[in-house]
Amino acid sequence: MSSEPKIPMTPGCFERLKQELKQIREHDRAENVRDIEVAREHGDLRENAEYHAAKERQGQLDGRMRYLEARIGMAQIIDPTTVKESKVTFGATVTLNDVDNATEVVYHIVGEDESDASSGKISISAPIARAMLGKKVGDEVIVKLPKGDREYEVVMVEYKAIP
Repeated sequence: MSSEPKIPMTPGCFERLKQELKQIREHDRAENVRDIEVAREHGDLRENAEYHAAKERQGQLDGRMRYLEARIGMAQIIDPTTVKESKVTFGATVTLNDVDNATEVVYHIVGEDESDASSGKISISAPIARAMLGKKVGDEVIVKLPKGDREYEVVMVEYKAIP
């Protein structure tokens, strides 16, 4: 059994990470190697800004590639459409009622690599997601924030494809 922690992610996120890794391996690195070769032809490497920029880019690409390889290797792919659960877990689409101002908000609980607060996708490690885990319709959710606690009520818990 592997001692590495598993990283939950949706199938869509897993595919995006694989595609990004493929792009770096098959295109970006080759382009970067060409940029380094062209920059070398310009002469003295100590004062060659193009060369230094291309080498820095090479380091960034290598670092991103290692990151993606690790994330893909530790991925625990969870398809929200197959989850049969009434409580909030990874992949849930949760509708909350803000008790203070009676407005509804909808959050999709996703992995760290796919979170995007502007589209309602929050990381499972975000404070509000952690506060929601295990809750069901009708439960109260209290989120501790620097400005003070926010209180929500769980209105709906769904497991469906995440846009």
